[in-house]
Amino acid sequence: MAVVDLTMDFIGERFQPDIERSEKFLQSGKTAYTGVVYKITHDGMSGTYIDFPGHIAETDNGIYADNCPLEKVYRVPASVIHLDHRSGDGAVSAAELETAFGGKVSTEALIINALGSNANAGEIELRSVYLDDSAVDWIIASNCKLLVSDIYESEALHGVFLKLFGAGIITVCLPVNLWKLTAPQVQLTALFARMPQVTQLPCRLVAEF
Repeated sequence: MAVVDLTMDFIGERFQPDIERSEKFLQSGKTAYTGVVYKITHDGMSGTYIDFPGHIAETDNGIYADNCPLEKVYRVPASVIHLDHRSGDGAVSAAELETAFGGKVSTEALIINALGSNANAGEIELRSVYLDDSAVDWIIASNCKLLVSDIYESEALHGVFLKLFGAGIITVCLPVNLWKLTAPQVQLTALFARMPQVTQLPCRLVAEF
């Protein structure tokens, strides 16, 4: 079995965590040692991150990082679609997704690797490749409830996330290594801290096949 880590490091000045490290000496009659303690402050969009529908207030469905059922994010069967777009290619349509996949998607999760292996920082202009309305409708019609994609919205902000969240779809943004998924279907896991009422936070993303 292959296991692929799809998680991006924290990058960029805005998303670097502020980490305070402290030490506390502990001693008893039997032992003594120094504990290392961390206080960490970071942005919800640091590295690879998960968005629950409540990331948009109007589509909040009550599922958060602390109460999301494990079966929604742990070893979920996921179909994989590979494209090979370059910077500035523009809209990706439903027809293109369906042709690349070879039919309709029927799994609980979907992975869209629209940028092939071209998605390194600096190679793709942000939001210059994006899902058009037909692609979003196609994804929703598949009844998938977990979407991992290296493209989403355009610069025009035409409502990709509003529609996906309105359909109850959880999204994962800024994944890496999607091109390494050589099987048409994988088991997908997103791991994150159980933070109460939080709708967006960094996650560890792993695929098995």
